[in-house]
Amino acid sequence: MEKPEYNYAVVRGFVNWSILWGLVAILVGVIAAIQMTNPELNFPPYFTFGRLRPLHTNAGLYGWGVGSIFAMFLYIVQRLCKVRLWSDKLATFQLWLFNITIIGAAVTLLLGYTTSKEYHELEWPLDIMVVVLWVAFAINIIMTIVKRKEEQMYISLWYMLASIVGVAILYLVNSAEVPVSLFKSYSAYAGTNDANVHWWFGHNAVAMAFTAPPLAMFYYFLPKTTGAPIFSHRLSIVAFWSLIFMYLWTGAHHLLWTPVPDWIQTLAMGFSVMLIAPSWGSVFNGYLSMNGQWHQMRENYLVKFLIVGITFYGLQTLQGPMQAIRTFSAFIHYTDWVPAHIHMGTMGWVSMIAFAGVYFLVPRIYGRELYSVPLANLHFWLILVGQLIWTISLWIAGVLQAGMWNAMNPDGSLTYTFMETMVEMYPFWWARTIGGVIFLIGVIVFIYNLIKTAKGGAPAPAAEGRA
Repeated sequence: MEKPEYNYAVVRGFVNWSILWGLVAILVGVIAAIQMTNPELNFPPYFTFGRLRPLHTNAGLYGWGVGSIFAMFLYIVQRLCKVRLWSDKLATFQLWLFNITIIGAAVTLLLGYTTSKEYHELEWPLDIMVVVLWVAFAINIIMTIVKRKEEQMYISLWYMLASIVGVAILYLVNSAEVPVSLFKSYSAYAGTNDANVHWWFGHNAVAMAFTAPPLAMFYYFLPKTTGAPIFSHRLSIVAFWSLIFMYLWTGAHHLLWTPVPDWIQTLAMGFSVMLIAPSWGSVFNGYLSMNGQWHQMRENYLVKFLIVGITFYGLQTLQGPMQAIRTFSAFIHYTDWVPAHIHMGTMGWVSMIAFAGVYFLVPRIYGRELYSVPLANLHFWLILVGQLIWTISLWIAGVLQAGMWNAMNPDGSLTYTFMETMVEMYPFWWARTIGGVIFLIGVIVFIYNLIKTAKGGAPAPAAEGRA
């Protein structure tokens, strides 16, 4: 049987560029963290916290996060379908447009052009570029699956298709807007409807861009890395359909205690709590796949990334539903607890899985053994320690903030002023900065290891169908 020739050139391109944008995101994040403790380091108009913060989130979520998703999906779809990409030219076009879009996003955000919508700050010309980019990606992936030579559709392909369709619907609906100038538009929705549509997008973007894709990667890379099959394909399918159905109803838990109708809030709360089951279905599937393989947590650096990553996913999906309950939300909303929660997901779940995927791909797409396994282990411990310092310090800060904001004197007046509360945050904000710097050092070690691998690593056994 003739072995297919796979297109790894475009995969290399997405791996390299996503890592670059990830480095930019972390550098900007550390600068923004320092600005919180040292306001004099805000340099108007372009380098203030207000400009750098959306640059940080967009570079991290879309430059690093979506860029690595593109790389992983384009690799995995070829291997699982046993065919080359449907169109090499379309994939190359996607790579160029991806980088042009990220650069355009960075420039416009620094210039202050923004819709002011969380995670959807880009103005209408860039929205059009994002849509074209996603359509090119979707066509290539779907057509590759259509012409597959492997009849069985492994669970990773299901998560990939859900991500492609889900992101398309979410982005198109939320980006409905009325342009009034070259870089200014107004939402097609107004008031409460605008908020409701936006957080339907916001939370489900987490589902379709930062839950389904890492799960697709996890289900592919864990068996490949351990050499053991996934525990239950049936469990993975049940968890998939349950997750996809339940996630779509949860967005309004970001809008508790707002003018959104109570029944919508309650519906979101209920489905948020129910999400624990399908989420932990995948967590248990991963753990049970390790039966007889737990020794690999010591011996195999890739397994450490994957299992710790899925563990953070499990913790996220316990903490998230807890935050969706009205009473708890009333306590921690607007505090530093919230960024701690989202960064446990981005730094502990999404990035751990993406790092594992990159480590898996690089030797195969460059044809060289990894330069240094000890450096990969050092990278793991640095980002784990950095992430824990970052999130735990802000969890504590969030609880302290909430307690001080809610403290009242016997006469009903507030016990603490806002300024007194903010002063108490400084030690925790310094801890956040230190955690971010440690994480950054870990990423620099990661990049050094990959550069040495690409340029001078020992030749690996020839990869099948390398292009």
